[in-house]
Amino acid sequence: MLIIPIKEGENIDRALKRFKRKFDKTGMKRQLQVRKQFTKPSVERRAQIQKAQYIQGLRDAEDI
Repeated sequence: MLIIPIKEGENIDRALKRFKRKFDKTGMKRQLQVRKQFTKPSVERRAQIQKAQYIQGLRDAEDI
């Protein structure tokens, strides 16, 4: 849980901006998006293999 202390006489917009900045830095937004939809382990593995093949193809083309 994020706690943002508000100083005496501080504008609520500024405190909200600090909260959003801190929230983005923690990576919770990305984690929530990943958890929003379930992907099967076989699909994740297939995507990893395809990415590895793509990168290997780029490296092979670079060597030629």
